[in-house]
Amino acid sequence: MPIDVRETDPDGLDYGWIMQMTFVITILVGVPIVTILSLFTTLPTWSDRAVFAIRVGSAIWFVTLLGTFAYAKRNFDPSDDEDQPDAEPSPDDPDGQTES
Repeated sequence: MPIDVRETDPDGLDYGWIMQMTFVITILVGVPIVTILSLFTTLPTWSDRAVFAIRVGSAIWFVTLLGTFAYAKRNFDPSDDEDQPDAEPSPDDPDGQTES
């Protein structure tokens, strides 16, 4: 019985990589930005602090997502894709080996 393999690659982009990098970059860049901006804002209660962090963090996340997607779209090279099968062997050489 053949192995059931279900894959999709609609645009040739690795959306898992884009999501992971967006998460990591947002944490690394977003935390210092939210911290610095919160120093200049009056946040008397914990709910005010949470709402502030969510509002600023979501804007940072969205900008990071667009930047990461643009980077992946611009720098993706289909010839570097390791998942692509090798070329078909020629009819003269069914094993795919060439003689030296």
